[in-house]
Amino acid sequence: MKNKVTTPKIKIRKGDLVKVIAGDSKGQQGTVLSVLITKSRILVEGVNLVSKHTKPNAATPNGGIIKKEAALHISNVALVDPKTGATTRVGRKLNADGKLVRVSKKSGEEIK
Repeated sequence: MKNKVTTPKIKIRKGDLVKVIAGDSKGQQGTVLSVLITKSRILVEGVNLVSKHTKPNAATPNGGIIKKEAALHISNVALVDPKTGATTRVGRKLNADGKLVRVSKKSGEEIK
């Protein structure tokens, strides 16, 4: 019998405001650009910048060194509460329409 590979349930989505809680970029905030579910990593705008050497091409005619966001592990970021601005965990709850929505554990407010 083959081992079944399960993807983790990631509670942070593209467009969320997150704060880095560990690593070199600790304390920085930004919006999530993309979520790499299979690798449990995310790209955050303006956070964890690395220098990338590029060859000249149509986009960069001179080439050179550009700054680019590198992926962070999902465990190194925390969602920012929309009401208080503090970091929070994410829960799930049924709303009035009977739909499952994400809610902040600190304030209990729905995360859009």
